[in-house]
Amino acid sequence: MSYRTADSLPLVTLDDVRGAQKMLSGVARMTAMEGSRYLSRLVGAPVHFKCENLQRTGSFKLRGAYVRIAGLLPEERAAGVVAASAGNHAQGVALASSLLGVRSTVFMPSGAPLPKVAATRHYGAEVRTHGTVVDETLAAAQEYAAETGAVFIHPFDHPDIIAGQGTVGLEILEQCPEVRTIVVGIGGGGLAAGIAVAVKALRPDVRIVGVQAAGAAAYPPSLSAGRPVSVEKPATMADGIKVGRPGDVPFRIIGDLVDEVRTVSEDALSSALLLCLERAKLVVEPAGASPVAAIMSEPGAFEGPVVALLSGGNVDPLLIQRILRHGMAANGRYLAVTLRLTDRPGALATLLGVLSVVDANVLDVSHVRTDPRLGLTEVEVELHLETKGPEHCAEVNSALRRAGYTVIG
Repeated sequence: MSYRTADSLPLVTLDDVRGAQKMLSGVARMTAMEGSRYLSRLVGAPVHFKCENLQRTGSFKLRGAYVRIAGLLPEERAAGVVAASAGNHAQGVALASSLLGVRSTVFMPSGAPLPKVAATRHYGAEVRTHGTVVDETLAAAQEYAAETGAVFIHPFDHPDIIAGQGTVGLEILEQCPEVRTIVVGIGGGGLAAGIAVAVKALRPDVRIVGVQAAGAAAYPPSLSAGRPVSVEKPATMADGIKVGRPGDVPFRIIGDLVDEVRTVSEDALSSALLLCLERAKLVVEPAGASPVAAIMSEPGAFEGPVVALLSGGNVDPLLIQRILRHGMAANGRYLAVTLRLTDRPGALATLLGVLSVVDANVLDVSHVRTDPRLGLTEVEVELHLETKGPEHCAEVNSALRRAGYTVIG
């Protein structure tokens, strides 16, 4: 079975994906498939997680990188490879190169999380820091390739990369043969394209739904236009799918084979990450949680059994701390209130007594006394509270108003 470009050149076939699967034997793990009781209740049908966050290097990226580098000619291997990435692709290229005995250089932006930089070095790559955004880093890597003859390993826009990523689709069909819907995050599109090639060739009845962050959603306008178009200044916490323009090769496949592309908000992403951590005990990065976010946002839109692909788990501990706070706030588990008190002894204790009655846990208290908006005897107090959900938040606010406090923020 073959998928072709407009000029009839073959792109990626089922045979390519099966060949990649043989090549990856003993290299990439067949990652676990875990059921989610919580999401299954929401959907009204079984929902499973395909846990590529537990893959070697912490994401699916090893699959495509290994297949691409393994397919190089001897003289190309001798010249080494170069890549640009803020994290997952960097680690995949570094490990694949080490396993194949190929020298690798990886360009990473200056703001790349330190754990990802350290892991890339640990897997054997020479890391060079350049630029502040991935587009600048990408340009530097391509310039290095032109100067040195090293082979540039694109993160998604190459048939070998897509074939490698498509092996995830073969595993899903083997582990969950009754699947009706597969939900997968989309950045440049290599993973979704590979899965679509494999799954639609064997099970054309399976619905494939792609998910993008709303602030970095290049695929919906591109599909409408019939060609890849760029999103100016993509913005999302999900750096794994923060891609401003679809890849030319995956775009053609996704346009033909992916049934729908949805978008999710930042609140939905953080809530999904929190659910994965609390309910499934799985550390998942925001991009990896995007399919969960889509299911949580509209559970009735997915026919079960559903497989949600958790594409990666490489998340900076400092970032996950911020995201979890954001997710708790989005779920009504965290409440910040600002109000004004008379600046007198015992005023704060009285306020805390009101909160104690409604069982709100005070995490932090800060005072402002020097704002010109305040009266001579006033103090502004900001409280950060741990709450039990939206209804509890409403109860806290009502209790404060009944006690005579005016909540101003």
